[in-house]
Order: sequence, then C-alpha cells, then structure tokens
Amino acid sequence: MLVLVSGVIPASASPSPSPSADGTLTVASPEVRVGEEIKLSYATARPDPKNWLGLYTDPGNGPVEEKYVGPSLRWVYITGESGEATLPTDGLEAGEYIVFALAQDGYQWLATPVKVRIVSDQPLHFISESFDLRNARALAPYRATVGGLVRGDTGGLTFGKTGGPGWISVAEDGAVTGTPRLRDSLRPASLRVEARNARGESTTATIGIDVRRPGQDLVPDLKVMSFNLWHSGGQVDGGREKELRFLLKSDVDVVGLQETSAGSTRELAEALGWDHHQAGTDLGVISRYPITERRPHVESGPLSVATKVRVRIGERQDVVVWNVHLGYTPYGPYDACFGKLSQEQLLAYEVRSGRTPQIEAILREMRPDLAAARRTPVLLTGDFNAPSHLDWTRKTDRCGYTGVPWPASVLPARAGLRDSFRVANPDPVTEPGITWSPIYPVFTGGYGYDSHKGQPEPQDRIDFVYYSGRLRVSDSKALVEGTPAAVPNHRGNEWSSDHAAVLTTFRTS
Repeated sequence: MLVLVSGVIPASASPSPSPSADGTLTVASPEVRVGEEIKLSYATARPDPKNWLGLYTDPGNGPVEEKYVGPSLRWVYITGESGEATLPTDGLEAGEYIVFALAQDGYQWLATPVKVRIVSDQPLHFISESFDLRNARALAPYRATVGGLVRGDTGGLTFGKTGGPGWISVAEDGAVTGTPRLRDSLRPASLRVEARNARGESTTATIGIDVRRPGQDLVPDLKVMSFNLWHSGGQVDGGREKELRFLLKSDVDVVGLQETSAGSTRELAEALGWDHHQAGTDLGVISRYPITERRPHVESGPLSVATKVRVRIGERQDVVVWNVHLGYTPYGPYDACFGKLSQEQLLAYEVRSGRTPQIEAILREMRPDLAAARRTPVLLTGDFNAPSHLDWTRKTDRCGYTGVPWPASVLPARAGLRDSFRVANPDPVTEPGITWSPIYPVFTGGYGYDSHKGQPEPQDRIDFVYYSGRLRVSDSKALVEGTPAAVPNHRGNEWSSDHAAVLTTFRTS
C-alpha cells in the first residue's frame, strides 16, 4: 500500500561518498554463497546503540540519497566504535547486493556502502519448465530472448536449441531469432531450449511462440495486469524468481507495477527480455511488446503517483497504458468499518488522504488520451488504495453501509473508463475480487485504530485494470499463487506480495 521516494545508484557505478560518511565499512569477501554469512568490519566516530547495517539489492533499492526507499532484506545493529558483524543470506537469491552502515535507526550514512555478490546454491534450472514468448509474424523477422530466465550457477552459461521448427535459431546468449514462413502460422511453434553452465550442469525448457499470418492482429488477446510487488518482492524468500515464475505462468503482455523500489522494473524486464519504463522509485511498466513512448511521472505533492507509456501491439495498433499508485492513509475501509464515519466524513477523509486530488490530477492528464480512445485504446492500472463504489452497495452491505461513492472509482467512471473486473464479474457478492489482502486476515494495528488490533481485516478490492476504447473484456481475475500464509509466517510463501494481482484479458478486435 505504501508509496516510496528515493534515488538510484546506477548498476555500473560505485556509491559516491556522503559528507556524513566519516567511518569505514569493509566486507571480508565480495562473494558469498547463499546460506553463508556476509562478514563485515566497521568503524565510526559516532557510536550509538541504534546504529545498524542494512542489506539491499543493488542497484537502486537502498537509501542512496540517505532516505528511506523500502525495508532492508537483512539487518543488524552495530553498537560500538568498531567491530565486526554478520548478515545472513538464507532465502536470498543469487545476485548483486549492497550493504549500508546507517545511523540511529535512520538512513544517514556512517560509511561508504560496500557491494557483495551472492552466488546461488541451487542446481541450474529454468524459472519455468514451459512458457510462451511474444507472438511472431509470418514473413517478418522475429527476436526474443530466454537469456535471463535461468537460475542457479549461471557462470559460463550458454544456450542451444534441442528441438523445434527450422525457422527458429537459438544463440549462445539465449537470443531466439528467425523469420517464420506462411505455413508456420498454421500452428504455434514449440521450441526446446537447453541451458548449460561452465560446470557442465544443464537444464531444458519448452517454449511456445504463436505465429500470426500477415493481416491478422499480432495480439488478438491482450493480457494486462496490475501487480503491487510489496517492496520489490523482498519480503518473501526468493521473491524475484517467484515474481518471474508468476508472470510467465500468467502469460501476461503488459504489467503496471507498484512498489518497485526503483530497481525491480528493470530487473524483471531484463530477465524476461521485455521493454520497460521506470517512473520515480515506485512505479514501473513492463511490456512483452515494444514501448514506443515513455512519459515522465505525474506528481502530487512530493509523490510520483502516475506514469504513461504507449505500447505497440501490432503494425498499426497501439495501446496507451497509465499506471498509478494513490496515497495510502487514511484508509477508507478502516474509517468505515472501525471508525463508523458518516459518508460525508469518509469523502472528506478521501480528500485528506490525497487520493481524490491525485485521481483528479491524473484524469486531467489523461484527457487527450481518453478523447482519442476510440482510435487508440487506453488502460489504467494501479493500486488505488481505495475501494470501488461498485462493491459498496446496498446488496453487499459492507460494514453496514448501503453505498459509498468512493471518488477514486467514481471519477474514472465519469471520465469514461470502465472497471474491467466488474465488466467480467458484475456481481460483487458472488465475485468480490478481493486484492487486499491475502496475507492479512486480521488487522495488525495503526492508522489510529490500535484498539481494533486483532479484529478481522476489512478485505476489499483496491487494485484495478480500467479501460476505454475498442477493447472487449473476455476475462478478469484476482490472482495469487498457492495458499499464502499470513503475516508473520509469510517468508516462505510462493506468493511474493501482500496484494493479489489483477489480470484482465481483452479481445483487441
């Protein structure tokens, strides 16, 4: 539900010293295996019982500008003027990480951060044994990649084709290329690819590619998702691989991401071989098909609350995608179910939260796109942190309310946007579509309602895929993987988020 603000260290750069970083931090080894401890030494002229070390993914997910971005993956207090400390790596993925020495339970640097690489202890494996790549067009050159979809010891990794149509080639780096013939459009291509590392380990996957004829829509069924990553997936062990496996299983085309912590949009897109756009340090869009236009984020106060991209899904067919993350406090269902506020008070609190002015500002920015939606369809994905007026009705009788015109859903509807989930599932009683929250069955406190701690969490639908233009909804679902365990027993969940995702399938013609 949170919106985060911070800066980014580029992948190729070392952290620049901060004026406040007058101590030292060193790592015993720049490379450790998953399960081994990261051993560090520190010294500071400003000892404090609340000084601490925090481990973050690199780049972009730490307090680069000495500001909070998201929670650390691992942390430990360092109380003396100098000493040694360790950070565990159990449950983390292989990859690049960075350790910050920080002052007094805050984010001011005590020393220049140090980088460390964590090496996998898993056998070589594809993230999924079978998945689809982007569609191909007969008689047109095709390119995709599987190079980022292998985990384990990827040192010296090479790829090769072990089966499939003659028109497809697989390069050593995982690039999948070729030009399908007309007859290749009669059936989807099934490709078998092997990956092998320097140790001689190998793994294989079966990959599907749908070949479309000239003149056919390249993407007849467009799958669009809104996905809150919950601090970039770092709250669940192996979160990045679980995110990727979920995206591959969903066979999704365009994803509006929230809580990306700056680095996840790029990391997910690079692993998938997709296009991406990052706006600020919270919002991102990834797309299986080319992003042809990227717009700077829309701001409301100090926060980035929306961004826009244009995606090319055919030779003469685009879609415009807006992605949003609205303010999270005060939270309407708590004010309704715990505070028992009047409807007038609830609407006043929506203004105070920032959500009403935020959605008004976003819809103003969207006006030119909405006016042209019959020519170029418009999508609006996001974590709205607010329910829908379509769900709070006399029939549903939520917390005793017979209807609440929540502005974050009423205003998009007035602007001509349709709620794709409610188009596919009109009855909020039989299909509630809950997205908040699969791992919070009970209220954990805060928001001014600590006296209600331990009571049932008001479960609601606060994540949406809206649309306008010549698209037809064929299906829409709220999705999680498995049966997630509730907080605080969530770290082993296959599901990596605290929200459910929303996946809508559109017919494009």
